[in-house]
Amino acid sequence: MKRAIPFLMLLAACQVEDAAPDDPCRAREYAALVGANIAAVSLPADLNHRIVPPDSAVTLDFVPERLNVLVDRQGRIFGLRCG
Repeated sequence: MKRAIPFLMLLAACQVEDAAPDDPCRAREYAALVGANIAAVSLPADLNHRIVPPDSAVTLDFVPERLNVLVDRQGRIFGLRCG
């Protein structure tokens, strides 16, 4: 049993979290998209996200894991926010 404890501690240290507590939608992973045209961007199908064009109405529900992709009038991504 004494040998199992170091192994379990090592295993626990190797686990990777899905998202940082201060970045639940993982916006940092997609930061390189800022400045790109939304038409040229491919996002994963299972990514919880919404595209937010200028002057558009969005629901007021806050979903921390949802990535909001903010797009300007020219179709360029200018921001990424959780919610």
